[in-house]
Amino acid sequence: MKDFLKINPADNVAVAINPMSKGTVVTVDGVGDVTLMQDIPAGHKFALTDIAEGENVVKYGFPIGHARHAVAKGCYLDHDDIKTNLEGQLDYSDISIKNDHCPAPGHARNGQEATFEGYMRPDGQVGIRNEVWVIPTVGCVNGIVKQIVDRVNAETGAEGVDGIFGFPHNYGCSQLGDDHENTKKILRDMVHHPNAGGILVVGLGCENNQPKVFEEFCGDYDRDKVKFMVCQEVEGDEVETGVSMLKALYEQARKYKRTTCPASRLRIGLKCGGSDGFSGITANPLLGEFSDWLCDEEGGTTVLTEVPEMFGAETILMERCASPALLGQTISLINNFKEYFLSHGEPVGENPSPGNKAGGISTLEEKALGCTQKSGKSPVFGVMEYGERIQEHGLNLLSAPGNDLVAATALAAAGCQMVLFTTGRGTPFATFVPTMKVSTNSGLAARKPAWIDFNAGQLVEDKSMRDVRDQFIDYVLRVASGEQVNSEKAGIHEISIFKNGVTL
Repeated sequence: MKDFLKINPADNVAVAINPMSKGTVVTVDGVGDVTLMQDIPAGHKFALTDIAEGENVVKYGFPIGHARHAVAKGCYLDHDDIKTNLEGQLDYSDISIKNDHCPAPGHARNGQEATFEGYMRPDGQVGIRNEVWVIPTVGCVNGIVKQIVDRVNAETGAEGVDGIFGFPHNYGCSQLGDDHENTKKILRDMVHHPNAGGILVVGLGCENNQPKVFEEFCGDYDRDKVKFMVCQEVEGDEVETGVSMLKALYEQARKYKRTTCPASRLRIGLKCGGSDGFSGITANPLLGEFSDWLCDEEGGTTVLTEVPEMFGAETILMERCASPALLGQTISLINNFKEYFLSHGEPVGENPSPGNKAGGISTLEEKALGCTQKSGKSPVFGVMEYGERIQEHGLNLLSAPGNDLVAATALAAAGCQMVLFTTGRGTPFATFVPTMKVSTNSGLAARKPAWIDFNAGQLVEDKSMRDVRDQFIDYVLRVASGEQVNSEKAGIHEISIFKNGVTL
């Protein structure tokens, strides 16, 4: 196993795989011998050449910012040494599509389809779980929802389904404009999600998100699978009424059985958080390989989000758009999110979180160049606004912020049956679909076995990408067929809705 890695021939920095001591001499392809002038922590960068003040620091073959001061060959670089190159909105008029040929997505092209055991729904969707959900239209009824769920779980043990869960949130009233619409969209998307075999929507009656209006907003839904209860309209005990309704939905959901489904029916969300210097070397490239396999070979669908973490790498995605129209939508996706930052007086190149910095990520460009590797090399076939549901097979881009639970909730609401989440620092969270944690390094996997589901750190331990990818594909298909990830075993199921505006 190497102690360091030069990722791209054009790079003027390398990354320490293991902690490296001052005075160590390393031989680097295309550079020659480099004597380390300082100790280099694992996941962090050191200079391969003298870098002048203002000169670009290059990693992954792209600038990740420029040097704040002169940096000597062999010296350590962190966030104090590198300044972002990011600025406001750009016109991207010089960007052109580089896909000479984009075969139509949605069909397996390897002749032997992979399969999983899923739940076929009457509306043609496929779920990977058969759960029973209680969704409040407004935060005022969160307590009622909890009582109903607790009672039915206690009385049934959720036998014959994959779980009975409530999803409290703080919204549904005192909201205006886009915030109100965002709440309605996410809750509507949950009503249509295939991972639930039964759904009870619980309203209060006087909220902004009026239950009757929300029911109409949901459009055509499966009335055997989804029921509505308005607490202020219930005569007597609303908890007893809710328990009775939820038990009936539970009995209906128990009738569903797993059946063999092609991998082309999978819709998988791609997300990272608590990143470190290994994210763009191990776990994110692994997800990229998986995404290319699912989209290009199997005809399935993946979704990439957290738009601010595309800043600095957005042109890579733009050049992969399958049509000029999609290029235009992707440009709007980026510039609209930049405008969101600027309208609040915030810079578009805000440095990564303290955990990112401690893990070896110095600028937002560096994070973005690692983050976007989760999308592999496939063409972009769809671009979605926040709260929209998947319409296109293949790789899609989704507008949502970088916040882990907000973005993961948006991915699930878009129709993803599972979220793949890479992390170098570790996190126990999960949204309302199985949220698989993929560690970027073996140390994290060893320290947090109750959080981490798959260790991509083995990629810097002389394991080939093809072998690890095949292990990972097999594991994802097992999870799609019912094997629980750690967050499910811990009973973690949450939602968070994007908020931008005024609360009355």
